[in-house]
Amino acid sequence: MPSTSLAPRARRRRPAGEVVLGVDTHRDAHVAAVHSLMGTVLATDEFPATADGYCDLLKWARKSGAVRRAGVEGAGSYGASLSRYLLTQDIVVFDVNRMDRADRRRRGKSDPLDAQNAARAVLSGRARARAKSGDGPVQIARMYKLTKASAVKARTQAINQLKAVLVTADPALREELAGLGNAELFRTCARFADAGSLEEVGEESVLQATRITRGLLAHRIGQLSGQIRDVDARLARLVECHAPQLLDVVGVGPDTAVALLITVGDNPERLGSEASFAVLCGVSPVERSSGRRQFRRLNRGGDRQANAALHRIVFTRLRVDPRTQDYYERRIKEGKTRREIVRCLERYAAREVFHLVGQLQPGPRS
Repeated sequence: MPSTSLAPRARRRRPAGEVVLGVDTHRDAHVAAVHSLMGTVLATDEFPATADGYCDLLKWARKSGAVRRAGVEGAGSYGASLSRYLLTQDIVVFDVNRMDRADRRRRGKSDPLDAQNAARAVLSGRARARAKSGDGPVQIARMYKLTKASAVKARTQAINQLKAVLVTADPALREELAGLGNAELFRTCARFADAGSLEEVGEESVLQATRITRGLLAHRIGQLSGQIRDVDARLARLVECHAPQLLDVVGVGPDTAVALLITVGDNPERLGSEASFAVLCGVSPVERSSGRRQFRRLNRGGDRQANAALHRIVFTRLRVDPRTQDYYERRIKEGKTRREIVRCLERYAAREVFHLVGQLQPGPRS
């Protein structure tokens, strides 16, 4: 009698749909979670923070479906390299903030939970900030800007130390250096170290130690000043090469242009509108109205370096730009305060800059 049992048929695999990747980043390892579009957690795993680890992470995520969006917590720090890799794979990367305190108290805290929260932030639309690509001239400018900031801070500290040493120095030394400007003071003190190195080794006096100390500090100030000048020249060349249109704007110099470009990033298309750029710079008004009282307060968020750059643009224009001066006088007659007028001018400056940074000339990609 023939068997009535049916031979097992091979299951036909259904094509995987789109999934969303969430990553909690750390210095040595990243924890990733994959969510379906319905919010179901499909998988969670940990990968080393290396080039091979990034490749393995993406291959693992694509086993669950097509990855087109990813949320990375700390895309500007520990997750910067991973974000750059995902962007090269045509994945839209969103920078995700950590969970708020109320959610963390309710759900607890762990790396897998943080990774799942990053994916949920993308699914819900709560994460809207696109990650910077960090692979072009703006990233180069950012590196130089960091170097300059640390050099300026160290030079200021050395100058303060040099002048503090003079306060307690021997009266004869104070009289010798009295009345000198900073440049002449540094040159004179630098000669103290040169003279001290030629003296024979022996018992030192307090006066001799004071002169040598001031000489060493003066040498340090000179070296740091040279580094600052070198970095300034490099930044100026970068702006002239990749964003010369910014230098044509009244009140914008190389340093201000670099601060604004760093805020925008190497991929200005990540900013959907000039309003989003204004929010990013902290110059968008924040509603604070109640009842019949209509009021908008200062926005204390955003990138404060970009906010300071726009502030410098406005105050420069108030000094030298007739159009800005006419606007200021007209608004004063309308009853606006100086602070309100400055905030309006900063918003106008942000709108003008936004339309110019979109014309960034691309540089060599790393």
